[in-house]
Amino acid sequence: MPEKKEDFGQIQIADEVVAVIAATAAMEIEGVLNASTASGNAFVEFFGKKSQTKGIKVNSDGGELTLDMDIVVLFGTKIQFAATEVQKKVKSAVETMTGLSVAMVNVNVCGIVKEKQSKAPKNETEED
Repeated sequence: MPEKKEDFGQIQIADEVVAVIAATAAMEIEGVLNASTASGNAFVEFFGKKSQTKGIKVNSDGGELTLDMDIVVLFGTKIQFAATEVQKKVKSAVETMTGLSVAMVNVNVCGIVKEKQSKAPKNETEED
């Protein structure tokens, strides 16, 4: 759990809170999905607390954070650009909101999906 010492006492920010900030920031980048929202009902999974942080690992070492993130990109997205933007956006959001220092944001692009991929099989089975 990352800690920050203040004159009034100690503040602890749970790793899951950092992970939620990171996931939310990453998904603001066009063409990027959190790994957990790439399958199934994205709306339900996005607002489900546990699934939103799936694929995000927060490590604290000597007062600095390292984040490891799995993302999925939409087909046609420039992957290198999107991953770099995720790194910048996540680092900025976590540092701004928590006051903690982020040493690294490691992005693992673990998949690519077409925009309508999850709905296509459902429509095919309904027609049969």
